[in-house]
Amino acid sequence: MSAARNKSSASGAASLSGGEKNRSTNSALPARPAGLTRARLLVVGDVMLDRYWFGEVERVSPEAPVPIVKIDLARVEESPGGAGNVARNAAALGARVSLLSVVGADEAGARLKHLLNEERVMARLHEDRGINTTIKLRVIGPRRHQLLRVDFETEPTHEVLASKMRDFGRLLRHADAVILSDYGKGGLRHISQMIRMARRSGKLVLVDPKGEDYSRYRGATVITPNRAEFRQVSGDWKTEAELTNKAQALRRKLGIEALLITRSEEGMTLYQSKGRLHVPAQARDVFDVSGAGDTVIAALGVMLASGAVLAEAVRVANVAASIAVGKFGTAVVHPEELFDGTGDRV
Repeated sequence: MSAARNKSSASGAASLSGGEKNRSTNSALPARPAGLTRARLLVVGDVMLDRYWFGEVERVSPEAPVPIVKIDLARVEESPGGAGNVARNAAALGARVSLLSVVGADEAGARLKHLLNEERVMARLHEDRGINTTIKLRVIGPRRHQLLRVDFETEPTHEVLASKMRDFGRLLRHADAVILSDYGKGGLRHISQMIRMARRSGKLVLVDPKGEDYSRYRGATVITPNRAEFRQVSGDWKTEAELTNKAQALRRKLGIEALLITRSEEGMTLYQSKGRLHVPAQARDVFDVSGAGDTVIAALGVMLASGAVLAEAVRVANVAASIAVGKFGTAVVHPEELFDGTGDRV
């Protein structure tokens, strides 16, 4: 896909509101985009291994008022998490995906490489012998209810991150869009430089943010905080008008083209210079919200890289998220769950 197409996608997104200042939409999804399998994405960020141990609760511990879980070693599941989950979601939708991140020189890092390869992700995972690969271990009880989560994590060293920047410049040349998945684990210490490099190259840049300092995301194309993350940066609001004012003020301050706030049961709202677009949530049973934000930004990135305008991409991402939360764990969504030959499958 040419740089000219990237520029066209960005300008199409910029004219989303079409002169209408405040819209709400829940219209049918488009037919499956012809360019879906030609979309090329570069995902950069914090990867982790999501590990699930399943067991039965038979009694309470005599040592403390906690349940004793008898783990069934035959029922252990693993999947890429964090930026790895973004990458596998994008690959599941048909895109050609490269992933750049840092892991430890350990069993979990090797396992991540194997899992990502199985999901058709070209993973460039730098090894840092000074850290352990981030693991999120979830203990799952009867009826697949989560009983406990245990996190193992350390930040990568400066030397490994510097070498990652060299790879970023090389991989950037072959991407239509870049997704920066920030989980606050240290893997995106050079994110401001990455955004500048990508935008100078005419690439779309999507950021899933973390923390209170959004100044480092300045100049990105789209930022996708969830409701709680945005509140952490902007403060609380009482009315929709107040939320809009806060969102537009932040968008202008950061010099970004669009701000997409995902709002759980309220759907998601897109803010651009020409107005606001609200997409209501799809009516579905929620089973597990793990990784829903990863699914949103992956679907958004794939659609934009395939040539869709931002309004269309947001509608697809909204439905993709509603499908993902109906599945167990950090799940992926496939094109046949979103599209058929004529339009909506919802």
